Amino acid sequence: MVAVLGACVFFADGLDALLRAWQLPEYSHGPLIPILSGLLFLRQLKTVPVEPGPKRDRWLGVTVMLGAIAVGALGKLANISDIVAYATIIWVYGILLISFGTKTGWHFWPPVLHLVYMLPLPDTLYYKMSTWLQFISSELGVWFLRLMSVPVFLDGNIIDMGVYKLHVAEACSGLRYLFPILSFSYIFAVLYKGPMWHKAVLLISAAPITVLMNSVRIAIAGYIVNNYGIEWVDGFSHFFEGWVIFLACIVILFGLARVMLLMNPQKMSLADALDLDTEGLLTQAMRIRFVYPSAAIITAAVLMVSASLAWQAVPDRSAMAVSREPFAIFPKTMGEWSQARPAQTLSAEVEAALQADDYHSVYFSTGDGSPEVELFMAWYADQTRGGVHSPEVCLPGGGWEIAWLERSDVSETFGSGKPFELNRAIIQKGQTRMMVYYWFQQRERRIAWDIEAKFWLMVDSITTGRKDGAMIRLTTLIGPGESDATAEARLTSLLHEIMAPLPRFIPES
Repeated sequence: MVAVLGACVFFADGLDALLRAWQLPEYSHGPLIPILSGLLFLRQLKTVPVEPGPKRDRWLGVTVMLGAIAVGALGKLANISDIVAYATIIWVYGILLISFGTKTGWHFWPPVLHLVYMLPLPDTLYYKMSTWLQFISSELGVWFLRLMSVPVFLDGNIIDMGVYKLHVAEACSGLRYLFPILSFSYIFAVLYKGPMWHKAVLLISAAPITVLMNSVRIAIAGYIVNNYGIEWVDGFSHFFEGWVIFLACIVILFGLARVMLLMNPQKMSLADALDLDTEGLLTQAMRIRFVYPSAAIITAAVLMVSASLAWQAVPDRSAMAVSREPFAIFPKTMGEWSQARPAQTLSAEVEAALQADDYHSVYFSTGDGSPEVELFMAWYADQTRGGVHSPEVCLPGGGWEIAWLERSDVSETFGSGKPFELNRAIIQKGQTRMMVYYWFQQRERRIAWDIEAKFWLMVDSITTGRKDGAMIRLTTLIGPGESDATAEARLTSLLHEIMAPLPRFIPES
């Protein structure tokens, strides 16, 4: 009990992150996961004989607990509460190994692993998965609409039906159904008594079933809009439609299991194949009285209390205040480049998705008649609360296709000797083609890969307390008959000009 109380204090940041995540529609199933994992554990405990005597193989659990404390401390130092939440699951496995001994405790990994489904995905992975699901769902949804003879055109994730346009937003990307169905399929596979390959199919099939049914949901919404008007998909009907699709996914999962059982020579019924016996679970819960004090248990309690007390002495890890100038006073003239239009203001919806503390969107021109170059910069004071979104995620949702993308180190063109990695891309929408440069700024580092930027964010958070960062993007139209090299020369020219004033607005040290 002392170890549990100490863990509640030490891992409080992670538990708070879970409570916040569970308020989002995508993770609203989260509170059910610990309950279901507990039931899985008690069911599995029924297969383990009572061993009230002392156990000598508890020390591996202490080692696992030390690992949980180390991971949790790393997350707390970096002020990334999701890492602390992940560490909590490691701690749960460690306490089971200590309580039941390694020989018995390691068998309880299925209910512990199931706890992963209560965790929020890292932001970068979430946005990449969300975009991919949106794309697949949009394509399949439009295909279904065309089967129903509904005239429709797909522009990115925007379903154009002439009079009406439907946007396949993040909430409708399938993640709302995917996470709970993945959890359900995991439990289904654990309780299923058929062959192992059946279990694997049931587990893997959850994702494609969800995407397929989400596409059906989009097609139904499009059909209703086309025939009855857009107001019919708002409010309660939208909510009801979502739950109908969720239940349909469950029915398909059961149907798949039934089909596989028909192919099985043993010819089991679905009721026989699912181990749904819940008798005696309370009796199993009472077996906690057989966990007697031992040196390992006392050590675990001391470790957790010590870690909790030691953390109280650690200085505040909130984001360090960084002195910078606002983008509003960014130079309007640099070399041969001058601001061609007033700075653009994003829509309230885009601003909310961007979550930047300061941003700047402005077009520059040389005045020689060549296409303008858009400079877009977004700065974040604390990236641990959201942070930069990669254009690789945002552009396809707006109807742009990434025709070509490569990461390059352009440090030689600046002669600074410091690495300068950026993404060089060509995007297109219909006959329109554009050249794009973009990179992520993490202090003095210029990074092309968003995952690497997240890594350095964690390093900077731990070592210096700095959590700020930015994303910079340069975009220009590739004119009719113009070569890619000419368009790229424009980007490179403006890139050279902005490097001198940039540190005033995106501090490097």
